[in-house]
Amino acid sequence: MIEQPMKIRVAIAEDNNVLAMTIQEKLELFAHDIDFRYRACNGIDLLSKLKADKSIDVILMDIEMPDMNGIDATEIISVKFPQIKIIMLTVFDDDTKIFRSIQAGANGYLLKEESPDRIIDGIKMIMNGGAPMSPTIAAKSLELLRNPNRLNDAKEDASVSLSKREIEVLEQLSQGLAYKEIAANLFISPFTVRKHIENIYKNLHVNNKMKAVQTARKHNII
Repeated sequence: MIEQPMKIRVAIAEDNNVLAMTIQEKLELFAHDIDFRYRACNGIDLLSKLKADKSIDVILMDIEMPDMNGIDATEIISVKFPQIKIIMLTVFDDDTKIFRSIQAGANGYLLKEESPDRIIDGIKMIMNGGAPMSPTIAAKSLELLRNPNRLNDAKEDASVSLSKREIEVLEQLSQGLAYKEIAANLFISPFTVRKHIENIYKNLHVNNKMKAVQTARKHNII
């Protein structure tokens, strides 16, 4: 009796229901090679599912997700579950996202526009020790290596990232609104606004509102 090859066990981390279904449908076209296990809605959900079932070979990881984004989740998973391969599957092709993903431990980086064949080839490649990348991502990665200044810019951008809520607070702060006004607009307490602003100053490495706004605008955060 001929022994059947083991299927590659795959999980998805994607907060958009429509996109998640589309990715799952792409995987199901290759059911003879792929064993789709489960889908998580964000990084926290994924870690919870991995705790219950860590028998995963490859994770297709979105980047922008609520509660915990894909890059932060990748960093944790690469330490806790080093045997699991992670492919960033995203719409983002900017230098900062590429740099941060690789730094976090991603093994590949594909754009969501890729065909089902290309995604499956990427999954197989990563299981054979390769590093699948969309052509535009590969070109940007090479450019980052060739141009140290761009790499340093990407590192600097990565060090000044803010959460979605912090960006909302900073945008209102940049309009000259007081803490109470911001609190009312965002349906949070003035104390919470103050804590967000403290975190903004810390993450942007500044000590006042004017510098915070200037730094955020410099890095296209607001």
